[in-house]
Amino acid sequence: MGTSVDEAVGNSDYSGKLSELRDIRDRLLNGPDERATRAQRAKGKLTVRERLDAFLDPGSFTEIDALRRHRATVFGMAGKRPHTDGVITGWGTVHGRKVFVYAHDFRIFGGALGEANAEKIHKVMDLAAATGAPLVSLNDGAGARIQEGVSALAGYGGIFRRNTRNSGVIPQISVMLGPCAGGAAYSPALTDFVFMVRGTSQMFITGPDVVEAVTGARVTHDELGGAQVHAASSGVATLCYDDEEACLDDVRFLLTMLPSNNQEPPPRAPAGDPPDRRTERLLELVPVDPGRSYDMRAVIGEIVDEGEYFEVQPAWAGNVVCALARLDGHVVGVVGNQPAVLAGVLDIHASEKAARFVQFCDAFSIPLVTLVDVPGFLPGLDQEHQGIIRHGAKLLYAYCNATVPRVQVILRKAYGGAYIVMDSRSIGADLSLAWPTNEIAVMGAEGAVNVIHRREIADAADPAAVRAQKIKEYQRELMHPYYAPERGLVDDVIDPAETRSALIRSLDMLRTKHAPLPSRKHGNPPT
Repeated sequence: MGTSVDEAVGNSDYSGKLSELRDIRDRLLNGPDERATRAQRAKGKLTVRERLDAFLDPGSFTEIDALRRHRATVFGMAGKRPHTDGVITGWGTVHGRKVFVYAHDFRIFGGALGEANAEKIHKVMDLAAATGAPLVSLNDGAGARIQEGVSALAGYGGIFRRNTRNSGVIPQISVMLGPCAGGAAYSPALTDFVFMVRGTSQMFITGPDVVEAVTGARVTHDELGGAQVHAASSGVATLCYDDEEACLDDVRFLLTMLPSNNQEPPPRAPAGDPPDRRTERLLELVPVDPGRSYDMRAVIGEIVDEGEYFEVQPAWAGNVVCALARLDGHVVGVVGNQPAVLAGVLDIHASEKAARFVQFCDAFSIPLVTLVDVPGFLPGLDQEHQGIIRHGAKLLYAYCNATVPRVQVILRKAYGGAYIVMDSRSIGADLSLAWPTNEIAVMGAEGAVNVIHRREIADAADPAAVRAQKIKEYQRELMHPYYAPERGLVDDVIDPAETRSALIRSLDMLRTKHAPLPSRKHGNPPT
């Protein structure tokens, strides 16, 4: 059959419109201009679309609001209205699972946030919440767009509100791939994990120029808020990397261990490691002498599936280890004192680090395993004056408030208030296991004897001999490994080689645990 005149006209009209659409899409994919792209790469940074390609599964990204433009008209903005408005938004998949993402394009207005830019981010955040999928932000922006005034500030407010509303509902991950200054830095701080790249990413509330003007101190951007600063000093960064590709690869790995939302269980992986594998190597890793140190990370590696785990904030508060791992294919959160750093004591930073990790695991139904070898809280004037009581209470509150399955394993020392705080039976651990090397007491034998028998030792003809005798008596009466089990405060004393299998059996039993909290709007945790 022939083609009618009307059909020919219709096809011609579509041809022109589709050609225009293809031209626009080509410009979107190619970016604003080659000079801006060269400048981006000269800093060792990928372009925004290269980042999305590296992060998401190939061909999975669906972009939304690509044609969005700002509507500002002052300060020369009327003639500069590029599509996307400096942020790419949409969704894709990571290892086949849906993830929402927004990514700043520094080549357009320096990635600065304006009204249209913010509304795009708000939309993708709302979609992530509505569909119950993780949200990942690839940050590379210069803060609020000055030319748009209060509209830009209101845009940040909308982001902060959504970060807070989505907290504990969907996983939120911030990836810092460039500068993040002023109020913009608060959004990453509200999310669950913050990844940074050395040399290119910085976060600070006031920049070097303001710091110098107010204090007289001259600092570089990296000295003020670089990746290493936030990974090792402030605790803002979860991890930092030498390049963007390695950073994005680890974000992909982290997502394999997280549920899509708080109504789903964490994803289970095929378990190639036998659940009944004996952990004989623990007998070599952990000295019987409580005064000798060892690396708790090696203990974790011996217990978990395939020795693989994802450590959170390894460079900050090293005296406590927090990690996501798997036992028999199921995701668990592991908290362990680290005897290799400050003898494993709890201090302000360790308490904050562990408390936030416990709260995250509880929010997303990730069972908790607590490995205890703690001599107490760190004594000292600085700790007391800086609020160790308040900060230590954060960890106590986090554990007491957690309703996920909780299993405690006491390896050696468990002294004083630190024993209580490290998920003891008295604050709600479902099961407490201990090795035969456990020592649970108000304090170490030497300190206890010096308090209890101070006068008797001082009056003795041979104080050293009397002290040694009293220490043995205290250890025999109150610190033997079966004292707590006899009182029901430890459920079983196990062979260290059985630690893995005992944990897997315990967590399997607790899989159907249901522990509702009292009816309330929310608690008032220490801050």
